Amino acid sequence: MTPPPTWTRRHILSLADFSREEYNTILQTAASFREILSRPTKKVPALQGQVVANLFFEPSTRTRSSFELAAKRLSADTLNFASSSSSLSKGETILDTAKTYLAMGADIMTIRHKQAGVPQIIAQEMDRLETGVSILNAGDGQHEHPSQALLDLFTLCLLLDNDSPQIESLQGKKVAIVGDILHSRVARSNIWSLTTAGAEVHLAGPPTLLPLEFGSMGKVQLHWHLDPALAKADFVMTLRLQRERMTQHLLPSLREYHQQFGITRDRLQSCHPDVKILHPGPVNRGVELSSELMDDPRLSLISQQVTSGVAVRMALLYLLGTMLDNSMTPTYFVR
Repeated sequence: MTPPPTWTRRHILSLADFSREEYNTILQTAASFREILSRPTKKVPALQGQVVANLFFEPSTRTRSSFELAAKRLSADTLNFASSSSSLSKGETILDTAKTYLAMGADIMTIRHKQAGVPQIIAQEMDRLETGVSILNAGDGQHEHPSQALLDLFTLCLLLDNDSPQIESLQGKKVAIVGDILHSRVARSNIWSLTTAGAEVHLAGPPTLLPLEFGSMGKVQLHWHLDPALAKADFVMTLRLQRERMTQHLLPSLREYHQQFGITRDRLQSCHPDVKILHPGPVNRGVELSSELMDDPRLSLISQQVTSGVAVRMALLYLLGTMLDNSMTPTYFVR
């Protein structure tokens, strides 16, 4: 296997300006780590001696655990922050917290926060101080969630070409994204990656959860009814109803939402015969997606998404941690 192209980004904050070449670098690197994760010994010394600090100012289970496992698989030391047991309650600022972890020797910081823009602010401060620390956005408010969209992309590209996943395989494929798009950082990041791939992206949801402004995010089509979005779709991505982010009554009831936008086996009849279902999790069973579909391995890619998450996050940490100095691919990458 040839080394991936030189990586030039110090931070990963948004996918809005990613090129196809950058996406393919991530896919290629993740594919290599996926192969490593299938070995009896799943740990490699790629980031040995480096420190990855997971600063999660917002609760998380899947993303935080995935980043922590990815860092450990790369032999990095990890520092984990949880706001519930931090000095934020004593008046410490977010930047002070980041600088504390900088003083502990952090080389990479993954940041999750309920407010949009926090990872960018920390990245700007790290650059101002010329620290060389890389910031990876692990989800900020209603802005973006780059690593989730990248693992979704990897999952789809693996399905289409298991031997050599590349973004070009999604050219012309129809992807329907259904649900609470208004509050979804996952949807925003996926829109950027899928439209760059040349996929035909259709967004569907009730008007209160799918405002017209999303029509300006690249080449997407908006639907306030489900049927046209699902017609001949190759992939259907359902989104969790984020009730904790809803400050207004945007839905009459969960039952009515499921009747109009819930994905069931009957509703998939209009999709492509080989349609597959994705969901970033956690799933509100019987609301966004029927339990029957969620647990059907012939249709659901949800478990593959979780598995892809570790390989993709290993790739992101590796690229940020080792490729900035134009280092070559280690010998353990060679098949």
